[in-house]
Amino acid sequence: MSAIYILISVSFLVAVGFLAAFIWSIKNGQYDDDYSPGVRMLKDNHKSKQ
Repeated sequence: MSAIYILISVSFLVAVGFLAAFIWSIKNGQYDDDYSPGVRMLKDNHKSKQ
C-alpha cells in the first residue's frame, strides 16, 4: 500500500514539473508565431475588383 502513495506523489511531482516547464516556455515566447505574419500576404487569395 505504501508503494501506491509513493507512486502517486512521484507522479504529482512530475506533473507539477511539466506544468512549470509549460508556463516557463509560454513566458519565454516559445509558442509565438514569427513565421506566419511574414508570409500571410503571399498566401492571400483575394481577387481585385477591376
